[in-house]
Amino acid sequence: MYNIRNRYNAEASHFKDIDALGVFVDNHDNPRFLHNYSNNKTGLKQAVVFTLTSRGIPFTYYGTEQYYSGGADPACRESLWQSYNTSSDMYTLIKKVNAQRKASQIWTQAYVERYVDDTFFAFSRGEFLVALTNNGSTQQRQVTYSPFANGTVVCNIFYPTTDCQTVNNGVNVYLLNGESKIYVPQSKLAAGVLSIESEDVIEQIMQ
Repeated sequence: MYNIRNRYNAEASHFKDIDALGVFVDNHDNPRFLHNYSNNKTGLKQAVVFTLTSRGIPFTYYGTEQYYSGGADPACRESLWQSYNTSSDMYTLIKKVNAQRKASQIWTQAYVERYVDDTFFAFSRGEFLVALTNNGSTQQRQVTYSPFANGTVVCNIFYPTTDCQTVNNGVNVYLLNGESKIYVPQSKLAAGVLSIESEDVIEQIMQ
């Protein structure tokens, strides 16, 4: 995943402020991600988490949260309102990331690369650690260059009550089947993240 670093380095020579550039996965002029990478929902989640947390100003094109897969314009401008599902896992993922992004105010924090190899990438924005992979296999790394002090209890915002650990010479990151994770101190979890988790549990019980 060294291409992320390489791209940032290349863009830095062309733009005064990379953080002022827009970042997106889907848009209204081009085939959607799921059209180009058929049914790769895991890959789409990885890309969305990256765009919402990395350098730049994130944009989410409507329909991404519904897994739309339209082709070239106008096929990528699907009608939304008759199938607007606010319970889809992608909608919930975006909602959680945005809640924590706002609570942590990551746009005020410097981007720091923490770990990179061919299939794993981690970076931080203050006390906000993002871990990603570029494939669907399971990855495990010890991110020793961590933004957290030893002894800090950190939690993954996607499972804030069950995926927590005490930092000891870094963060032990385990990405199951291509998932992405965002760790923040337990004491700084966004209220929105916790409430969404509670809604998910209630919905599972009711099913």
